[in-house]
Amino acid sequence: MAVAFHRMAEAASLAQTEMRITRILDSALTEQLSFPTLEEGVTQIPVEGTDIELDVVIEPIEDLENQDGELLQQMYRIEITANWFANGAWQSRSAETWRYNLMYQP
Repeated sequence: MAVAFHRMAEAASLAQTEMRITRILDSALTEQLSFPTLEEGVTQIPVEGTDIELDVVIEPIEDLENQDGELLQQMYRIEITANWFANGAWQSRSAETWRYNLMYQP
């Protein structure tokens, strides 16, 4: 019975960690999407109060065409990777999206 309770506690802890990482990635993507303009590059951001570090990669998407074959200008890929140390090894999870750079320009 004790082994079963221990495994249930481990599974609950893992699920809680996964939800926390998902919320952090979602929040970081939302923040990056809200900036008026995007700047190409790589940034490392520590998450306050945690042992998690985010790697933010912003890069232009080249040769992206619409359905009419026209090149889409000013499109960027935003990828955020969360890195943390758990269970004796480095863990990571990523999320990404695309954005038109001038989306919030007047």
